[in-house]
Amino acid sequence: MKMWLRYVGIILRSQMQYRLSSILLFVAQFLSTLTVFLGSWLLFRRFGTIAGWTFHEVALFFSVMLISFAMAEMTLRGFDTFSSLIRNGTFDRLMLRPRPLELQVLGSEFDWTRMGKLLQGVVALVIALRGLDIPWTFGRVVTLVLTFAGGVSIFGGIMILNSTLCFWTIQGLEFANVLTDGGRQMAQYPMTIYRDWFRQIFTYIVPFALINHIPLRYVLARGGSPLAIFAPLGAILFVVPCLLVWRQGARHYKSAGS
Repeated sequence: MKMWLRYVGIILRSQMQYRLSSILLFVAQFLSTLTVFLGSWLLFRRFGTIAGWTFHEVALFFSVMLISFAMAEMTLRGFDTFSSLIRNGTFDRLMLRPRPLELQVLGSEFDWTRMGKLLQGVVALVIALRGLDIPWTFGRVVTLVLTFAGGVSIFGGIMILNSTLCFWTIQGLEFANVLTDGGRQMAQYPMTIYRDWFRQIFTYIVPFALINHIPLRYVLARGGSPLAIFAPLGAILFVVPCLLVWRQGARHYKSAGS
């Protein structure tokens, strides 16, 4: 962690050489998600509920997904932009340094402007909690906290898997955005509003249900089991096989010839 924080400090100092640009990017990140949240508010103002779910309940789903996604984008940006390291030949240099490759990739990028999205997620979370009458218990508090950690792990795992493909494709594939941006948009609403086959995909293949439907139903006291606390733990473990696959790709890397 100490070494990673030193990497982050160097990146932040370089980004703040252009302070106005960084601040404007921060504001743009906040406004881009604000329009989505306002769109949901207008939708519920017109129709009242969606499949029995109220605006404040959906706002909780929205905030969990947005905060998790923003944290993953901010801290795991190195894996999200990994293709540039391959194309430029920079990854070849990383392999010669006496530091873990994962640490160096993590430390290659840190985008603090994503805190604009994070701030919007916090605002949505405050609005949701103020409008909900949740019977808080120790189990519900822990489940909600673990859900955020699980969300970061799932989004990070998808970024790591996409970066693994770059060892063979060189150029990053936009297909991953279907699972990151698309998954975030999908999981901003309860899974029960979707068809069965769609829920199966995002439960057993890309396990968004572990940070969406299963734990948040329990937090909202809508029929979930106290065992839902283990669902986010499963989501946190999702990143482990993703890292193992990435290491296999790194072992078979033959250089991009840049």
